Amino acid sequence: MNVLLVYVHPEPTSFTCALKDAAQDALTVAGHHVEVSDLYGESFNPVAGRHDFTTVHDAGRFHYQNEQGHAYANGGFAPDLVREQQRVLKADMIVWIFPIWWGGVPAILKGWFDRVMAFGFAYADGKRFDSGYFKDKIGLLCLTTGGTVERFSAGNVYGPIDQVLYPTQHLMVEYLGMKSCPSFVAYAAPRIDAAGREAYLQQWRARVLEIAGARKDAA
Repeated sequence: MNVLLVYVHPEPTSFTCALKDAAQDALTVAGHHVEVSDLYGESFNPVAGRHDFTTVHDAGRFHYQNEQGHAYANGGFAPDLVREQQRVLKADMIVWIFPIWWGGVPAILKGWFDRVMAFGFAYADGKRFDSGYFKDKIGLLCLTTGGTVERFSAGNVYGPIDQVLYPTQHLMVEYLGMKSCPSFVAYAAPRIDAAGREAYLQQWRARVLEIAGARKDAA
């Protein structure tokens, strides 16, 4: 199967990068085709604007969604968006690998969703959730946290991780129609020892291979 890893971290020695490398290596050895969209490494611009388009729907008033729909209908997306959209279209499974910052995805990843998952291309009226364009794709979040698992538990300071991730899991991944798998979370990544990090990497390799293998068998 074709797997797209959307990798989001500015530091190549980070544990987030180690998770990306582990998934890429495990999936490749298992015979899957893996492509990496390295948002920091490729200097992806997260800021939306008229630079997103080579076409113009309304020169007098900039309405982003209308411009997206017009660009989709007329082949008018900027080259960086065409590149990312083609990666999305080829993928049977998309894995977003990122650190959780301020309770959500890093700004560069939010900008990737804003710009790449454009109206017309990724969703439209009547094409959301169960009727979404990407209902044949698998979506998986893989993230690192600074906080411990206890802090992300019910009744604790941050609340359950599923509650924290709801805007991303439900209103972004599932919104697109994808089959959303339970998130893989490496808690307190900066605070655990080498053995703890290796245990996470082993669990992550097994998890991503299980999901990819199940999809491959079903196909």
